[in-house]
Amino acid sequence: MRNIDLSPLYRSFIGFDHLASMIDAASRNEKQPSYPPYNVELLGEDKYRITMAVAGFDESELEIQVEENTLQVTGKKDAQEKEQERKFLHKGISERSFERKFQLGDHVKVLAADLKNGLLHIDLERVIPESKKPRKIEIGSQLIENA
Repeated sequence: MRNIDLSPLYRSFIGFDHLASMIDAASRNEKQPSYPPYNVELLGEDKYRITMAVAGFDESELEIQVEENTLQVTGKKDAQEKEQERKFLHKGISERSFERKFQLGDHVKVLAADLKNGLLHIDLERVIPESKKPRKIEIGSQLIENA
């Protein structure tokens, strides 16, 4: 197990303390379980898709929530289904509840989610506001404030 000392980042980079916090949080998220399996695809320059294999889950048993820069996908199996007595000769499809978290970058928005053929697709896009985009300043132009 690796331990990384992030204190130099806190001392040296004024205003970037959230970056060190994100690195620290990412190192703690390494311990996430591997269930359910998922893919992260780059669909375009600023478009992404997360695909999760959630076989055996219905739409009503899945919940997608975004809070700050964290996307959380939760699957909860109903207790009634577990109470039914079923005899398996082989059980290879896991039907356990899960919680998976993804750290989203700044300005990444969740556009849509779709469940098809046991795969949950979550589409994301990075939308950079106009104020953050680079702009060209003409030489010799003057800024007129409060005019």
